[in-house]
Formats: sequence, structure tokens, C-alpha cells
Amino acid sequence: MIAEGLLYTQDHEWVKIEGDTATAGITDYAQEILGEIIFVEMPAVGKELKFHDEMAVVESSKSASDVYCPAVGRIVEVNSKLESKPELVNEDCYGAGWIAKLKIADSSFVDRLMDAKQYADFLKGL
Repeated sequence: MIAEGLLYTQDHEWVKIEGDTATAGITDYAQEILGEIIFVEMPAVGKELKFHDEMAVVESSKSASDVYCPAVGRIVEVNSKLESKPELVNEDCYGAGWIAKLKIADSSFVDRLMDAKQYADFLKGL
């Protein structure tokens, strides 16, 4: 499933931009490949990130995978529910399974992202 209204990276992260806030997580494709998520290592609130900096680590029953920042800004909130329920990433990756929210510092990163149709086309090529 690919959610409309979000932007996507080639590393299978998504970002939802609302004003000067970017909410980020991993895509349905990524969580499917990873399998059962058992732990999410969250970024520190206040951490400044550039596009494609390591933002988090998602551990599954199969492996651990870096989650790269799909935006540019400062972490203002992390999804604390994932500490006790990391499986939310599997159950609702575009909703309750979001990972972090950033205050956008520079919106030029948007040019590096794909919309839902472009991401769907990208997945077909994998």
C-alpha cells in the first residue's frame, strides 16, 4: 500500500509535511521486507538532522535497518508509543507507526522526494 498525500525516498521512508512540521516513518514496503518489528531506536528530541542523516534504527526478527531522515530540521517529537508497541510500525506504518516529527529548517529537500505515483513506479523497478 502506498498512501496518497505523502512524499517518499528511495530508501523507503515517507514524510508528511504540514506547515513547518514534517512527520516521518518507514513505508509499507519497508516494514513488509523487514518483517516483525521488535524494537525502534528513536532519535533524540532536539537533534538537528540533514536529508539522509541516520534518524532511527528499526530492528526486526530478521535484521536491523537504518532509517534515514527524509527532511531537514530538528526533531521536536518522537513516537513514544513505539517503545512499548514497536509492532505499530507493522500494523499502521503511515498512521500510528510514525517515528518522528521535525521542525523543518530548509524545505529544499522536497525536490529529492517522490510523490505516491512516482514511488509506485520506483517500486515496480525493484
